[in-house]
Amino acid sequence: MGAVNEPRLLAFDGGNSKTDVLLVALDGTVLARARSGPFTPHIIGAGPAVATVAPAVERVLAIAGLTHVDLVAGYLANADLPEEEAAIADAIASHRWAPRVEVHNDTFAMLRAGTDAAAGVAVVCGGGINCVGIARDGRHVRFPAIGHATGDWGGGFAIGEEVLWHASRHEDGRGPATLLTDLAARHFGCGSAVEIATGMHLGTIDRDRLHELVPLLFAAVDAGDSVAAGVVQRQAEEIALLATTTIRRIDALDVPIDIVLGGGMLTSRHPALIEPVLERIREVAPGAVVSIVTDAPIVGSALLGLEHLDALVGQRGSAAARRERLRATLNTPHEVRRHDVPDLVASA
Repeated sequence: MGAVNEPRLLAFDGGNSKTDVLLVALDGTVLARARSGPFTPHIIGAGPAVATVAPAVERVLAIAGLTHVDLVAGYLANADLPEEEAAIADAIASHRWAPRVEVHNDTFAMLRAGTDAAAGVAVVCGGGINCVGIARDGRHVRFPAIGHATGDWGGGFAIGEEVLWHASRHEDGRGPATLLTDLAARHFGCGSAVEIATGMHLGTIDRDRLHELVPLLFAAVDAGDSVAAGVVQRQAEEIALLATTTIRRIDALDVPIDIVLGGGMLTSRHPALIEPVLERIREVAPGAVVSIVTDAPIVGSALLGLEHLDALVGQRGSAAARRERLRATLNTPHEVRRHDVPDLVASA
């Protein structure tokens, strides 16, 4: 487990479906790991949301025989505004797990998971959609990313609604025929798309299952469905627009810049989505180097947390070495500790 007085970090990656917690040594070794449920401060409040993560934190601390660490770094979905980050940081600090807390949106962690460069742009398209950029002079570019009212469209939940919208209009004659109607109905075991929408309205079908319609959308595209292709094209345009707008705002149109893409829709690597995104980015910023992140977002959370920990202890570790050590220990059964804490699930 390392020296008793060695600095240690608690890293959080909180998402709409689960929250990963790592206890990490200064060299990047994962000492313990746990997982809790969704992180939803925008629904239940910052304090209750942090409380849902507390059993996982207490478990990883217990594994290492610790009561506290030097720093907590939380890179979290639904921490979209500075006010939200501050409220979550205060809630974490109240548990006294560490004397210092850093809380930021999880898209920053995805950027660090995909590149070691100081400057770059990250676009996530998973359950929702968001983008961040860091300029060469350290400026940050962000978007509110709190929904339609702030100009956002896309991600699994919005796409699911769009699939049902087209499927329902096919059924009642307001829209063109589409394979999405039958695909959606069969997937949910319903007689129609309207039955799915009605079930979600009444609560007999969990609305959180909307994202399950995304693979059906891609299946319809592969089968030549023009309605599905139009939805995917719109999503590609939104992803590219976020990226290119951010590239402009960080003054990187004419210089090499890393662009990191992540989230379930993008990591699917479906050519109908990826190819137009790449084409548009390269038209606007020919020097851009685009990659699809392969590391889990928690790797980025840990790397960013370790950068903050370096500042606390007055040293700077090798990002490349730490990344490899994180990857290695996250995949080592001895290091991925199982647990029996109620309401937690073992890491996959």
